[in-house]
Amino acid sequence: MKTLPATSVDLALERYAHRITARLNEGLADVPYEVAEQLRAGRMQALAQRKKPVAVRKPASVLTRLGSSLALGGGRTGGWRYALLSAIPVLTLVAGLMVVGAQQDETGVSEIAEVDAALLTDDLPPAAYADPGFVQFLQARANQSH
Repeated sequence: MKTLPATSVDLALERYAHRITARLNEGLADVPYEVAEQLRAGRMQALAQRKKPVAVRKPASVLTRLGSSLALGGGRTGGWRYALLSAIPVLTLVAGLMVVGAQQDETGVSEIAEVDAALLTDDLPPAAYADPGFVQFLQARANQSH
């Protein structure tokens, strides 16, 4: 009696095994009789091993392992100490995000300060950058230099 594969992985393994078997059987006619008999005996041993039932242990679900308690709600073992220890990674993450945000703000401020310093020390007055003709002047100058 053949059993049907339970999952798509089992089905894929079954197809792969059939392809290997077909490929091996293609060259069987060219093999000497003694070698063919040894291969047949090995195949029988492999099939005998395969037919032995394999004990498959189902993984316990998360709810079975934790009971009905939530991870931060305290459980059978820790109480408020377990909740406090569980909150440490969350607090670390929040602190890290705050540090990254402050660093980005500082970087943005320093970039703006550099642009402002370049504008103020340039030969052109800042009002020239707001002039619509100035953009055309820059484009014409860029075209002439190429």
